[in-house]
Amino acid sequence: MKTIAFIAIIILIPSLVKAQDFDRLRENMVRRQIANRGIDHEPTLEAMRNVERHLFVPRAQQRRAYDDGPMPIGYGQTISQPYIVAYMTQLVNPGPDDRVLEIGAGSGYQAAVLAEIVEKVYTIEIIPELGNQASKVLKDLGYENVEVITGDGYFGHEEMAPFDAIVVTAAAEYIPPPLIAQLKDGGKMVIPVGSPFLVQTLMLVEKEGDRITTTNLMPVRFVPFTRRN
Repeated sequence: MKTIAFIAIIILIPSLVKAQDFDRLRENMVRRQIANRGIDHEPTLEAMRNVERHLFVPRAQQRRAYDDGPMPIGYGQTISQPYIVAYMTQLVNPGPDDRVLEIGAGSGYQAAVLAEIVEKVYTIEIIPELGNQASKVLKDLGYENVEVITGDGYFGHEEMAPFDAIVVTAAAEYIPPPLIAQLKDGGKMVIPVGSPFLVQTLMLVEKEGDRITTTNLMPVRFVPFTRRN
């Protein structure tokens, strides 16, 4: 029995140390990469502290999950740089009663950050394998207020519209009209716009009645907005 207990301790110690390392890396990420760059929306900062980013990347790359950059997640897709996730979240100024639509679920990480703040998140992923994987991770982590939908994000999710905010995490050549139509009066959308594989422009779209205002924010590089043929 003593031998079994000893072995169990030897096995458990590395996993405990690893968990503490991830906590430290995540806190450093929030302080150095996000807050120091001007993100001051407290719900966003708290969400970035809470969501365990390393659980949304391939196991072999978990040690790099809190690095200051995007990472591949398979199927030609990426998980965005932590700062960009926080920046886009702050831009739409999410509130606790909001319903948010995300286009491009990918790993599910951005949806999890939003779900820490708002009432309901709908996230659309066109690659079924990624959608299924994101759905499982989010479910395993207890995010009951996120619904992952497999489909073409160009058309949004009309059945549940309008949305307080829409976050698009793939670069479109233009702003899809259905997404503008599904934005609530007073709502905000953040979307990278530009040619695939080139530098794009992150844009903020604001809707006030029939008036649509767009603001160019910064150059970015996102994976292309994939459509069904």
